[in-house]
Amino acid sequence: MSGITIGVASETAAGEKRVALTPETCKKLIARGARVRVQRGAGRASSFTDEAYVQAGAELADDAAAALGEADVVLCVQAPEPARLATLHEGSAVVGLLAPQADAARGDAIVARKLLAFPLERLPRTTRAQAMDVLSSQAGMAGYKAVLIAAQLAPRFFPMLTTAAGTIRPSKVLIVGAGVAGLQAVATAKRLGAQVEGFDVRPETREQIESLGGKFLDLGVSAAGEGGYARQLTDEERAEQQRRLGEHLKNIDVIVCTAAVPGRPAPKIITAAMIAGMKPGSVLVDLAAETGGNCELTRPGETVDADGVTVAGPLNLASSGAVHASEMYARNLLNFVSLFVDQGALKYDWNDELLAKTVWPQPPVAAAVAA
Repeated sequence: MSGITIGVASETAAGEKRVALTPETCKKLIARGARVRVQRGAGRASSFTDEAYVQAGAELADDAAAALGEADVVLCVQAPEPARLATLHEGSAVVGLLAPQADAARGDAIVARKLLAFPLERLPRTTRAQAMDVLSSQAGMAGYKAVLIAAQLAPRFFPMLTTAAGTIRPSKVLIVGAGVAGLQAVATAKRLGAQVEGFDVRPETREQIESLGGKFLDLGVSAAGEGGYARQLTDEERAEQQRRLGEHLKNIDVIVCTAAVPGRPAPKIITAAMIAGMKPGSVLVDLAAETGGNCELTRPGETVDADGVTVAGPLNLASSGAVHASEMYARNLLNFVSLFVDQGALKYDWNDELLAKTVWPQPPVAAAVAA
């Protein structure tokens, strides 16, 4: 029998359809000497059957307790509930989007059980880490879905059409934020035939936006910061940015907001006054709704009518593309777990920055021994 067990249970968060392990990654983990246990039905919402896991070599467990009780490594999408964390055996590793500091009870449960928590949102954004970057892979799906929602809500065609009734002009779409989600949104809106602009306070994103067929919206304010993220704007810079942006939005049909920084509230970019100045029938989809939204009128999880302008704040959009989102996410986890799972053993190298900077609350150097 393999020396270590990897466990996967059904996700419990409302509306979560993704799964942290696919039959493809299951097979590869077993090839690394691990025993894999999967709760029955864990992959059903992502269209992965129990039979597919069994064919990949996994053992099926009737419930979460059976899947995770003996696990040395637990893979998940969203953080398990504190009660579930309390049932894991001491010293086991938990890998996923854990956000331990966002919930005191969750953080306390991790510490109390002496778990090795690897919140992948803490993963360093380095070239070597790209194959493990769950934020990027999931943002790509979210950006794609956000544009499809916008197209569905908009009372206009996106592409230019020549019909017997005359020519229909293409919709003017503005993507706010040019991270992974924003760039995918630019590409998707362009594929749908819209006139696309991309806006970001980091001037280096111009080339990326233009490479996807969009036009870079330059408002004359630069906020290039460290680590590829934007710095905080001064009050004067923000006022000038908002004045120019408000004028520009009067001719925009659709806005898709994607500006977010992990671990911080989303920056407020679109004001209520800007929305009031837009044409009736305009649409805004706020991908940053989960962290407060880029628009002042965004209500997380709701779609509201702001005097003729539709403002949507969808949540967990990556989950709505569960098949491909799960495939990407599971490959990210496989690549990360491969840093410490090898030949049926756990081998933590705390000199590896990807492990040391991701583990929470701090690298347990004294425990840096092969399991």
